[in-house]
Amino acid sequence: MIIKSFEIDKLKSANYNFHLIYGSNDGVKEDIINNFYIKNFKGEILKYEESEILSNSDEFILNLFSKSLFQNDKLIIISRGTDKLINIFDNILEKELSDTKIVIKSSVLEKKSKLRILFEKEKKTICTPVYSDDSRALISIVYNFTRVSNLKLSQEIVNILVERSKGDRIFLRNELEKLKNLSLTKKKFSTSDIIKLSNLAENFTAFELSDNYLAKNSKRVSNILNENNYSSDDCILIIRTLLNKAKRLLKIRTEIDNHKNIDEVISSFKPPIFWKEKDIVKKQAQSWTTSEVKEIIFKINGLETLVKKNVANSVLFMSDFVSNY
Repeated sequence: MIIKSFEIDKLKSANYNFHLIYGSNDGVKEDIINNFYIKNFKGEILKYEESEILSNSDEFILNLFSKSLFQNDKLIIISRGTDKLINIFDNILEKELSDTKIVIKSSVLEKKSKLRILFEKEKKTICTPVYSDDSRALISIVYNFTRVSNLKLSQEIVNILVERSKGDRIFLRNELEKLKNLSLTKKKFSTSDIIKLSNLAENFTAFELSDNYLAKNSKRVSNILNENNYSSDDCILIIRTLLNKAKRLLKIRTEIDNHKNIDEVISSFKPPIFWKEKDIVKKQAQSWTTSEVKEIIFKINGLETLVKKNVANSVLFMSDFVSNY
């Protein structure tokens, strides 16, 4: 059964144990899972990568149907699902599964995808495609956030935030959280405040430094550091830009690991990669393994925490980090 993302309220009255959510919009995926599955759920929540299930599928199925007298309801969330799961779910759907819900998050699936076809046709399952947010959806997110947070933003500022988000509600919410934090000391915002606070595409230094770091162009990274005199605010901007680009690289590497051609992955990536970026993004994908990208994301998160706790030394910490691999 197909339930579109704008019809998702149907889940409140539906009673399905299996849900496939696929597409490019990770923000909508997380909203669906948090609002309709995790929120108010009292049972056990288990999270798996597809690779973990494939490496021990027999044990996964055995545990799925093994019940104990004191067992709570289960919610199982599987990330980066592909057609490799098809045999496992063919097996599971032949049996009766109670007290357990399974949600699969997948990237873009073609019409001929076996997993997508199964979840669209099977009566026991739900399939939801999610695409990039349009301006109307993003504006609604801004208005809902400002209402709850008691923020006052002009229409011009709302438009700037929506434009900068590039169809990504996760990015948009990050920027709104920054405004919320800033509102503790500043009650009224100007467009210049937003431009300084947001990760703007015009800030070539942050983007160029991040791109060359991920491409392992150590000489260019060193030149950029030497040519610029960064402030503590610049460091946060660079770290957030680096983190966002590293997360994009992780998605690209994951697609490549699924036996896809690197050029095809980059060309079809959503949101689209600007043509000027494609060569350096390709070099980034060739410079790291998927596990290495996961590790560097973990380290970047640690760097952000360190910088926020030691503002006086933030430039030193950031410079040292991007100078060493």
